[in-house]
Formats: sequence, C-alpha cells, structure tokens
Amino acid sequence: MSNLILVRHGQSEWNLEKRFTGWVDVDLTGQGKLEACKSGEDIKKLNIEVDYFFSSFQLRAINTLKLIQDTLRDKKDPIRAWQLNERHYGALTGLNKDEMKRKLGEDKIHEFRRSWSIRPDPLSRNNPYHPLNIETYKKIPKEKIPDTESLKDTYERVIEYYTSDIQIKLLENKNIVISAHGNSIRALCKSIFKLDNQKISLLEIPTGNPLLINFDLKQEVTECRYLNRDRARDLLVF
Repeated sequence: MSNLILVRHGQSEWNLEKRFTGWVDVDLTGQGKLEACKSGEDIKKLNIEVDYFFSSFQLRAINTLKLIQDTLRDKKDPIRAWQLNERHYGALTGLNKDEMKRKLGEDKIHEFRRSWSIRPDPLSRNNPYHPLNIETYKKIPKEKIPDTESLKDTYERVIEYYTSDIQIKLLENKNIVISAHGNSIRALCKSIFKLDNQKISLLEIPTGNPLLINFDLKQEVTECRYLNRDRARDLLVF
C-alpha cells in the first residue's frame, strides 16, 4: 500500500488578480498561506509518515510545500522538478482572464485553457515573463524550455517525470506529497485515473485542498478523496 497526496498550491497573487500565470513566479496571498497551512493540518490527521516531498520549481508551490512541512514538523529536503511546473500559457502570460474573454470571447479562452492539444500563441523570447529570462530556469537546457504549451504538452513532460522519478517510489510502498499546479495535477489525474481527453477538460482542481490517492500493491487505485470535503470538486472517477 502507498499513498500519493496531490496539493495544488494555495491561492496566488495572480489567481486573485485573475491573470494567466504559467511559469511566472508569483507568491501566495494571505488566503493562500492559510490554505497551505490547512492542507498541512489535514495531512497530519492521516497519521502517515511521508517519505518524499516533491514540488515544482515555482515559488507558489515551493512555499505551499514549506508551510505543509512546517505544519507536519517534517524537515526532509524536498525534491524540486521543473517538469511539475504549471502549463506555459504562451502569449496569454500575465494577461487578465476576464479582459481576454471580452476581447476574444469566452469560448476561445475556454478552448485555450481546457482543450487537449491547442496551444496559445507563443510568448516572445524577449518578454521578461519568458522562462529564458527568469533566473530560476538558467540551468535547464534551453531546448527544454517552452514558448507555449497545450495540456497535451504539459501531460507529456509531467508523466515522463512521474514515471521515472515518482511512480518507482510508490511501487516501493512509499508515501509521497506533491505540491504543484492546476494543470500539472490535472495531467497526473488523467494518467492515474485513465481519464479521456473530454473528461480531463472538465476536471477542476481546487487550491490548497489535498487529494489523497491510495494504491494497492499492484498500483491500482483503491481510494481517492479530497481531505477537505467542504472545498472538494468532482473527481469524475468513481
């Protein structure tokens, strides 16, 4: 038996401002910090030993995980992986979602956000929001850094890393917490729950609410549930 706990970072500053964030580093709001601490409290109630902690390279996920570990009083070194980053929103990065709905239409923005294979226009490499211009990503090979991504692109990089570095630990009956993002967690759910492309477009991931997934010895899912039922969303699974 092993447990995988997926946590979308607490509310970020750009979540609050309704801006497309992608790979840009923004921190948590006060509400986001409270959500992260509550996530830690909910995980603590499970009375399980967490063997590994993972996060993306992004500040909002890193700080969410830090607050969770502080609540658990667990000082293990977390493993950070850029492959767990949020989807890159290309030229939409930094723009207000409501303004773009008015400009392009709600259907078009929904298509950009939830379609499986459609990418927004690429972000100029001269733009300060481009990952090439952010110090965090200086050690990542340039050919790995995207200018834009579809959910399919995000899925491929997330699942490649999950298969090689995380799933192998679950097979050893280890308990794992991942602090990541709406689309990287959506990608993990698509793989784990075998969701089709239509269902994955409907899956909503709430901020700061741990999703507990139990696996048996054959890595079959035996249970999945949000730890905070009041803020849970439909998993489209069971």
